[in-house]
Amino acid sequence: MYGFRIVDKLQKIDVDIRRDQLKYHSKRVLVSKEFAFDSAHHLHEYEGKCKNLHGHTYKVVFGISGFVDARGLMIDFGDIKEIWKNKIEIFLDHKYLNETLPPMNTTAENIVVWIYEKMAEALQQGDRATQYDGARVEFVRLYETPTSYAEARREWMELE
Repeated sequence: MYGFRIVDKLQKIDVDIRRDQLKYHSKRVLVSKEFAFDSAHHLHEYEGKCKNLHGHTYKVVFGISGFVDARGLMIDFGDIKEIWKNKIEIFLDHKYLNETLPPMNTTAENIVVWIYEKMAEALQQGDRATQYDGARVEFVRLYETPTSYAEARREWMELE
């Protein structure tokens, strides 16, 4: 019953399924995508190892919500990757963060807010603002180590 099976016939649009059936619901949904990058930094006004130049393999997790289009798609994962690669990662991967980010102490708490702002800005620019119905960043989680992260959430960002 649950074994391997070859599909007899691929479903065809307008033959086996109507276009108006592609959108199953009109609810807000959240999609998530993760990326990793390597960077060097050091902290100011900090007594401890992190005042010295050092590096991390960071992991960033995005949670983006919105409403599905007529195809049942809220945002293409490839589009999230494109924003990441072209608008955010270029400032982070294999960079000295104290040099490439705006003037700030390069703490995980500061960096995660910067990443959140860059993704939110990218979702609102150009064709994306009209292409993705209500797309917004719900959260960004930045892991500095496998067990330590900072997080920025939409509800916190909107409090200011």
